[in-house]
Amino acid sequence: MRLIGAILAGCMVVYGLPALAAKNEERGSVTNLPIPRYVSLKTDEGNVRRGPSLTHRIDWVFTAPGMPLEIIGEFGHWRQVRDRDGVGGWMHYSLLSGARTVIIETDLTALFQRPDSSTRVNAYLEAGVIARVEECATDWCLLRADGQKGWAPKSAFWGVRTDEVIH
Repeated sequence: MRLIGAILAGCMVVYGLPALAAKNEERGSVTNLPIPRYVSLKTDEGNVRRGPSLTHRIDWVFTAPGMPLEIIGEFGHWRQVRDRDGVGGWMHYSLLSGARTVIIETDLTALFQRPDSSTRVNAYLEAGVIARVEECATDWCLLRADGQKGWAPKSAFWGVRTDEVIH
């Protein structure tokens, strides 16, 4: 199966087509970084194009600085991304940052003092808030948003893999 994917990717490059990441691939063909992986929007606006070049039509404009995005493909200086709703396309790599953020999905998500729901609550975050990831354990992440900091369960937000640990 991997051989077929490699042959298909090779043919796509020969014929000038973007090499899309197959589900079984673990590393990007350009960066050798994991695919899929999460990044964030570096700028105030980011054009999302139908294909990996400036000549492709703009389908979307993301306008939330720090918005978490998932990279699902690479081609030259372009990254194929999608947001939490599965909306996406191709963005130039200069618009993306390796800074890890998440978007809160559960309204009034509690930020706990420690990764334990029986500890003191430091703050509550509304759905749609973008928070910076400081670290993640197996089921919890330490988040920072609007000067508030605390631990939240991974089930309350989007932008981190369920099995991901960040130090």
